[in-house]
Amino acid sequence: MPSLKDLKNRIVSVKNTRKITKAMQMVAAAKLRRAQESAEAARPYAERMNAVMSSLAGAVGSTDGAPRLLAGTGSDKVHLLVIMTGERGLCGGFNANIAKLAKAKAMELLAQGKTVKILTVGKKGRDALRRDLGQYYIDHIDLSDVKKLSYPVAQKISQNIIDRFEAGEYDVATIFFSVFQSVISQVPTAKQVIPAQFETDAASASAVYDYEPGDQEILTALLPRAVATAIFAALLENNASFNGAQMSAMDNATRNAGDMIDRLTIEYNRSRQAAITKELIEIISGAEAL
Repeated sequence: MPSLKDLKNRIVSVKNTRKITKAMQMVAAAKLRRAQESAEAARPYAERMNAVMSSLAGAVGSTDGAPRLLAGTGSDKVHLLVIMTGERGLCGGFNANIAKLAKAKAMELLAQGKTVKILTVGKKGRDALRRDLGQYYIDHIDLSDVKKLSYPVAQKISQNIIDRFEAGEYDVATIFFSVFQSVISQVPTAKQVIPAQFETDAASASAVYDYEPGDQEILTALLPRAVATAIFAALLENNASFNGAQMSAMDNATRNAGDMIDRLTIEYNRSRQAAITKELIEIISGAEAL
């Protein structure tokens, strides 16, 4: 049985831990509101960009003059997996779920005889996959010093990916991130960005547009921006998901710490009562002996 001093020290330690988890929960809640607003504000722009690009891609089709970012290399032998996770932990299964989805995709491609290359954005994703897929890593982008996610940050990542594509390092690029739905629901998602794929909107598909100077020229100019937009939207979704997951995880940790404090307090009181009862029995026994 632990001594009264040990129990008291454990209660103090758990109380200190609860203060930390409560503070982290409040910080995550404050960050979540801004991150959620940013992610939701970016969705209409990303959807409209997708609609415009879908219309242009449909007009150009698979002609010989179609840009390589749209038409691809004609092969799918080499795949680049861009895995976006958090720079920090203490967020439940957020990082692990993205890494699990990316690992499953990598294993599937390797089983098909494909070549896999991995580029990580966020330290936790790199750490989670290093043991099993470390030999496939080609680069890592550190965002630990980035205080606020902005479009230039996404442009820098997209330019890295596009430059590697233009250099012939891979054929297909897929980004992995988590879509924010609520504080308790973040959905790990995979999205192919090169060759670019655009979902067709029924309303947009029925409309006819005339572009100047021409479909191919505009498509060539907008494709790099479309890739950057997809990455920027993914980063914002990931940031909101991370803060939501951390808020939920710290709330659970705070509740668990409270439950542990209650159990330890009951155990401490019982041990203290048992010690007092034992002392009383010894005193009474000694008095009767006299």
